[in-house]
Amino acid sequence: MSDAINELRAEVPLPQEGFEVVYQRPHSLNDTQFTYCPGCQHGQVHLCIAEAIDELEIKDRMIGMAPVGCSVFAYWFFDFDFISCPHGRAPAVATGIKRADPEAIVLSYQGDGDLASIGAAEIVHAANRGEQITVVFINNAIYGMTGGQMAPTSLEGMVTSTSPRGRDVSIAGKPIHVVEMLSTLSGVAYAERTTAHDPKGLIKTKKAIKKAFEYQMEGLGFTIVEVLCGCAINTRRTPKDSAAWVGEEMNKVFQVGVFKDIKEEG
Repeated sequence: MSDAINELRAEVPLPQEGFEVVYQRPHSLNDTQFTYCPGCQHGQVHLCIAEAIDELEIKDRMIGMAPVGCSVFAYWFFDFDFISCPHGRAPAVATGIKRADPEAIVLSYQGDGDLASIGAAEIVHAANRGEQITVVFINNAIYGMTGGQMAPTSLEGMVTSTSPRGRDVSIAGKPIHVVEMLSTLSGVAYAERTTAHDPKGLIKTKKAIKKAFEYQMEGLGFTIVEVLCGCAINTRRTPKDSAAWVGEEMNKVFQVGVFKDIKEEG
């Protein structure tokens, strides 16, 4: 398949002299085919990250964390160094990298099962210490890679492979609101929740991620952007319906907005 694609690309004529290129693949993304499931919004979030990095001209300083989960192969797609991390331990690895190389811009790209479940202690203490790292937290309300189990962020009544009758909050508790919780910690400089289900949400997502990187570059503290996404495969929805569900249902439970910004606070 890749050979056929390359042959097709070779046949496409290059822009003639006088033509202006108005859009192209970000330099921070590799020229490779995405392998995420149909309807998954990881690809759009990757684009937001890459465009922010290109605009800030920090690609050569970037080091990313690829923990266990759907993001485990992120290093295939980004054109900068990544480190594979044990499940939930990306903030600890990111801490070590940043302390060893303070000039690096460190990205921890994590899902809700990785960050909010097995990695809950890691993210809380990294945030509390004010580690100079940026976390992009993908909240799709379910375990994506491992079979669609109930996650800490699964909605009340949500049917998953381990909650076939729906999430019972009397047993499992209510969904964890990560950015609200972390925003109470003194080490956090910036915490925002956005969404990737529509163009407006993606514009805000890119803006938030860029600001998070800028705050890291200024040494202001821990920064996190939580992005609401859909998991069409495990929620058994079409890509269109999955995106609509994020906008109609997830947004009711997880309010989008800025929860902490130390610059805005004075």
